[in-house]
Amino acid sequence: MSQRIKVAVAGASGRMGREVVRMVLEDPELELAAAVARSCGPVDAGSLVGKPETGVIVASDLEQALSSSQADVLVDFTTPQAAYPNAEISIRYGVRPVMGTTGFTPEQFSLLDKLCKEKGIGGLIAPNFSIGAILMMKFAATAAKYLPHVEIIEYHGDQKLDAPSGTSIKTAELISESRRELRQGNPNEEEVIEGARGGYYNGFRIHSVRLPGVFAQQEVVFGGHGQTLKIRHDSYERAGYMPGVNTAVKKVMSTTGMVYGFEHFLD
Repeated sequence: MSQRIKVAVAGASGRMGREVVRMVLEDPELELAAAVARSCGPVDAGSLVGKPETGVIVASDLEQALSSSQADVLVDFTTPQAAYPNAEISIRYGVRPVMGTTGFTPEQFSLLDKLCKEKGIGGLIAPNFSIGAILMMKFAATAAKYLPHVEIIEYHGDQKLDAPSGTSIKTAELISESRRELRQGNPNEEEVIEGARGGYYNGFRIHSVRLPGVFAQQEVVFGGHGQTLKIRHDSYERAGYMPGVNTAVKKVMSTTGMVYGFEHFLD
């Protein structure tokens, strides 16, 4: 068997982070090299996910963990505030960042891409790792060529920090590549309550719903003469993202430069 890929996990004590740790431990082609969580305490990473002890103690400092772990890949599910500095530190140590945290600006992406190329390594920023969600985006981009009147409604739990979601923004970007800007609705419409029509993007609207009890869903609604088309994807648990994360960890090893969007790893 070829040498295993050494994986570091940032945000290891979070709900997504624990799923990543479990996925790495269950794949014989991967090796858990480091786990980082600022408020977890020095516990064995295996204990976090109900697995036998691994000998990998959860660290509180990412830079210290990467400097001593010889990791190949960093998987990051932290916060928008921490994601950019984490990616920058990762690249500095020659560790390929696989970022599941969103909120990067175009300028930040360009700089990370430049740093990756200087190091001769690859990286990924992915708003969504779900294969079903990627298909939803692709189908929506195709439909927009024929039904240009569209709105996006995305649903997440009430503790999600960013709105709209990274997935809905990525969907909007793909739709905009397929359709010219078209300002929809009555030109004289008036929002009686500010924000009632949702966020404006390239002529159409994105609506963000935040409620307890919701996990992650997105609906793309197209309208035409006498008809509507709805393309919807529902996620029910975090484990559903792990096949995508697993694929990303392995494919980023043969990539140079920063990639935006997991769909590029599915071609």
